[in-house]
Amino acid sequence: MAFNLRGRSLLSLVHHTDREIHYLLDLSRDLKREKYAGTEQQQLQGKSIALIFEKTSTRTRCAFEVAAFDQGAHVTYIDPSSSQVGHKESMKDTARVLGRMYDAIEYRGKSQAVVQELADHAGVPVFNGLTDEFHPTQMLADVLTMTEDLHKAPHEISFAFVGDGRNNVANSLLLVGAKLGMDVRIGAPRMLWPTQEHVDLCRGFAVDSGARITVTDDPKEAVAGVDYVYTDVWVSMGEPIESWGERVAACLPFQVNAGLLAASGNPRVKVLHCLPAFHNSETTVGAQVAERFPELVDGIEVTEDVFESTANLAFEQAENRMHTIKALLVASLA
Repeated sequence: MAFNLRGRSLLSLVHHTDREIHYLLDLSRDLKREKYAGTEQQQLQGKSIALIFEKTSTRTRCAFEVAAFDQGAHVTYIDPSSSQVGHKESMKDTARVLGRMYDAIEYRGKSQAVVQELADHAGVPVFNGLTDEFHPTQMLADVLTMTEDLHKAPHEISFAFVGDGRNNVANSLLLVGAKLGMDVRIGAPRMLWPTQEHVDLCRGFAVDSGARITVTDDPKEAVAGVDYVYTDVWVSMGEPIESWGERVAACLPFQVNAGLLAASGNPRVKVLHCLPAFHNSETTVGAQVAERFPELVDGIEVTEDVFESTANLAFEQAENRMHTIKALLVASLA
């Protein structure tokens, strides 16, 4: 079953139907199999894609670059130090320039309003690589990972996101779960719950899809019976270490550790994480946090023993970023 997504932007998944999301997931599987089988056909020869990164990245940048390369497209990486974006030139003007040179634009930065402005003025498809509000390309990879692992349709899958329930990943998981009829829970301290406006939006989608939505401050209620426990860092990159105190105290009951997984009651429960993960004190930030909070020496949002266990599917998610982004490019540009 094919859908005409040619020329479509991807800004949040709010305006994509469940059938369109399923199509992108099916295409992702097809392209993944072709890559592994060595039978992939390049459908994007002659295409050029601008990658605007106002926030640093490993997975998003690499996924877009490899996906484009595999399909024969060319990319230009643009960061704040190598362009006039935001310094001498507005994003609106940048969009009108790049849209005349490139076939598509990817943007990773702070504001959803900025990626919307790009889409409004570029005249070519724009893809959201991450904003403070949404992370849609991560969601495609997450659902692909879950369906591959369980061999179930999305509406048969249950998962809980625990930790900072108001961040872009939590917002996007709630949205994609509602669109696809999933059993989705947000487990977070009340101070970190998603906005009521966003919950109401997702509940509206759930009416049509049959999704089950739960927002709770009880970690055991959040994970009871789920197939997956998903987490992300508790503090956004760039926030000073001094601001961690209140957040750590609030989120500690939602740390993904052996006890929380046991509380799911599912011996086959798996762990998801969009990465990077603070699962030990080996990184600069991990060491700083462990020095200030000794109880977190073996991991912050997820413990080392859980992260290094066979329950962890984070690296499958990371690989699937490439396959799902490739499907997005092919669907929009081929």
